Amino acid sequence: MDRQTLEAAATWYVQLNATPPSEAECKAHREWLAQHPRHRQAWARVERLQHQLGGLPADVALPALDGVRARRRVVLKTLGLLLASGAAGWASFDLAPKQGWLADQRTATGERRHLQLSDGSVLDLNTATAVDIRFDANLRQLQLHRGEILVRTAADPAGRPFVVHTAQGSVRALGTCFSVRCEGDSTQVAVLEDAVEVRAARQPNRAVRIGANQRVAVEAAAVGTPDTLPPGAGAWAQGMLTVIDWRLDAFIAELARYRPGYLKCADAVAGLRLSGAFRVDDTDIILENLGASLPIRVRYLSRYWARIEPA
Repeated sequence: MDRQTLEAAATWYVQLNATPPSEAECKAHREWLAQHPRHRQAWARVERLQHQLGGLPADVALPALDGVRARRRVVLKTLGLLLASGAAGWASFDLAPKQGWLADQRTATGERRHLQLSDGSVLDLNTATAVDIRFDANLRQLQLHRGEILVRTAADPAGRPFVVHTAQGSVRALGTCFSVRCEGDSTQVAVLEDAVEVRAARQPNRAVRIGANQRVAVEAAAVGTPDTLPPGAGAWAQGMLTVIDWRLDAFIAELARYRPGYLKCADAVAGLRLSGAFRVDDTDIILENLGASLPIRVRYLSRYWARIEPA
């Protein structure tokens, strides 16, 4: 595949994702695809990367890119990924921290995994998660690089502590069931049973106890103020997303974690409210049902590009 065609595909990707495309832009994109088989092949490579990575560079998903130079930067980043994917494969460029790609256990976007650990504890991995498992004679430790896990600890005859580490801090189990989720510069800890001790990375000597049905945000500098756990927390381990009176934009943002590619909600319908229990294994059905129950429509540009808009 020649560089010029791949750069054109990268440019289209940025143009269609930086802001909601107009009908004229969608039509022009379809005409570009029809002009030559190479164009369709290049766009197919974009879609394969979307499927495998859950989207190309994260900054493309911003509502708008600031100026021509910013757009050009993202085009070149996307082009680099396309060139690398066709030439030397994933090892030739850095898509995520190396530890995440080499982790003991990983899940792809939309995938979940259920494991029993050597001590009898149970570990569930949510979508797009990477975790290392490090048990020795003194400690039972998990290193969560990205994503979300649910842990149900087992009693240990040797009395070894069970600790989950993230970039922002650590969580020590106190005979409990809890989840840990890494998002950007924050770690979210939710306790379903018993309690945990949470420490921020820069305050390792200050432990904050979080009890059952509580959650807390942890940043590297400090542990936040605990609040009440919402109903349905942890239901993802059974493949369910349970919401009560959520804003539509918040629901779509959560659903997007389980769906490769681009999924956003227009501002005009962002404030609609919904409640229900949804199976995350088939996001297409969820989107179809939303269209039947709310005054919205789902506009598809491709299998990996969907936007929620007013009906």
